[in-house]
Amino acid sequence: MPESGAPTRLVVAAAILDDPGRPRRVLAARRSGPAELAGRWEFPGGKVDPGETAAEALTREIAEELGVAIAVRDELTDGAPWPINPDWELRVWTAALTGGQPAPAAGDSHDRLRWLTRTELTAVDWLEPDRPAVALLDAILLD
Repeated sequence: MPESGAPTRLVVAAAILDDPGRPRRVLAARRSGPAELAGRWEFPGGKVDPGETAAEALTREIAEELGVAIAVRDELTDGAPWPINPDWELRVWTAALTGGQPAPAAGDSHDRLRWLTRTELTAVDWLEPDRPAVALLDAILLD
């Protein structure tokens, strides 16, 4: 529970794989704002609204942010919470595209998307909360 005594709020993100059966690349999104996050990379997603499951929120957020449909697959976890700040934590799932071509939505918080191979995972400046998922993807992505 956060210091405020309120329940921890959840942010969900998708590690969208190019081919869930033989994944070689994962989709990353570069932040365009706020200023302190601009230019850094993350897995796309967003906040879970009251009454939503994590999978429902992730499907909605990816449709809004990237204009695509996904199938939510397996959660990436190392058994510990991934804090964003004292009130929010991040959970990441693998996902597969089921419709559309990903592109940043106009006015969204991302200005660029990039498909990364296993060897390219460390070539971008990841936001700290996403780094545990990056480490787990190293074992999933094929060379």
